[in-house]
Parts: sequence; structure tokens; C-alpha cells
Amino acid sequence: MLTDKVVIITGIGPGMGRKLALEAAKVGAKLVLAARSKDFVEGVAREVQAAGGKAIAVTADVSKQEDCNRIVAAAVAEYGKLDGLVNSAYGSGPFVSFEDGDLNDWRKAMDVTLFGTLQMVKAALPHMKDKGGSIVNVGTMETRKPLVAHGSYVVPKVALGGATRQLAIELGKYKIRVNSAIMGWMWGAPVESYMTHMAKENGTTLDAMKAGISANIPLGHIPPDQECAKAILVLLSDFTSQVTGAALDINGGEYVPL
Repeated sequence: MLTDKVVIITGIGPGMGRKLALEAAKVGAKLVLAARSKDFVEGVAREVQAAGGKAIAVTADVSKQEDCNRIVAAAVAEYGKLDGLVNSAYGSGPFVSFEDGDLNDWRKAMDVTLFGTLQMVKAALPHMKDKGGSIVNVGTMETRKPLVAHGSYVVPKVALGGATRQLAIELGKYKIRVNSAIMGWMWGAPVESYMTHMAKENGTTLDAMKAGISANIPLGHIPPDQECAKAILVLLSDFTSQVTGAALDINGGEYVPL
């Protein structure tokens, strides 16, 4: 599906980011993996290489334009081109109510989630303009169904959705497609850790929490992060060559948009 396509993925972490890297390599992508954690991102690159794929790691903070430039420069230096970009890096402040929260935490989150994405696109644009490419911005179902105290996470993601549509309109003339992948609950290490913590706080069990969430999902289970990652591969691929400015909801049917 992505044979010989060079793809940058930012925000590599223990959940969907890692799974996306592994799945993209399986279908032929040559990867540049970026994250702030040097040890982790280099470990994921080694996993990809051990499985026979191609990947390099770049330690970077996308809130800094110079780091974004460095990520793109590494891709071009290693592989000679750039075909795809997945903006998965995000920021969030403490999960507290708006009333009790500090808006500086919201600003810091915006610097990563929104402006980090825009800075990555700025850096990538000169290398995509001649032949086109695909940009996928990772959103969240919480922009459809906000949760109390999650404002510093949700508001930057809402802004990211607007930026996706704006970029799709402006960059289409270069044959650059820009789409959103709107993720719901994804079962993997981060969500398991979160639910385990919440189960203890609420005096219940992990299985009970999973069952309660799954009851609201038509497919009957929390979607595995590995399977959610595969949907992003479709948006990166030529199978969606005529799709831009779209938002693909990946949530097992928990939220069905009009």
C-alpha cells in the first residue's frame, strides 16, 4: 500500500504512534519517527528495523520550528524525498475544570497540537509541492463529545480540525491532500493504564470499565490501537487519492457524524 513512500510520523509513543510505525513499515513505507523521548523513539525505530522495515529516529519537539525543520531535513537526507506526514504529536495540561484551570496550560497545549502541526507542514511543504503528498492530522472523538475537565486537550484538537480543512483548500493546488483521522477510544497500553487508575479511584474493576465503554460501541469492543492505525495508512495511500479535507471517524461506531 505504501511501497517506497517516505512518511514522517510525529508524536511516537507507546500507544497508537508505535503501532502506526510498525504497520506502516509492513506495507512498505520508509519512516522517519519523531518524538521528544530519545530512548523510546529510537527503540521503536529498532523494532521496525528488526522486522525488516526501514526507519530512522529523530528526537525533537514540534513546538520548535527548528526541530520541525530538522525532522524534515533528516527525511530528505536519508531517503531523498517526502511523500507523507502524520501529525500525531499533541499537548495537554492537567485534566481540571475550566474554572480551576490555568489558561497557560491551554496555550502550551496549543503550541504542540496546533502550531506544532502547522510548523511541521511549513517544513514539509517545499519538499511536497512538486509531486504532491498526503498529510494526516490525528484528531479525537472528544471534539465531537467533549468531556468535563479535558479542555486543554479538546480545544487545541478542535482548532486542528479547522486547520486541516484550511490546509486542504490551500494546498490542493500542489496535489497535497490534508485529512483528519478522528480517533475514539483505542485499546492499548496508554488507555489500559488510564482505565486501571480510574478503576481504582472509582472502586471498580478494569473489566467493568471496559464493559461499560464497550456497551456504547456498536462493534461491541474498544477498538485496538493497531487496527485504528491501519485507517491512517489508507489516508496516506493512493487509495484515497481524491480525498482531501475529510474527517474519518475511527471509533467503532460510538459516534456517527451526519
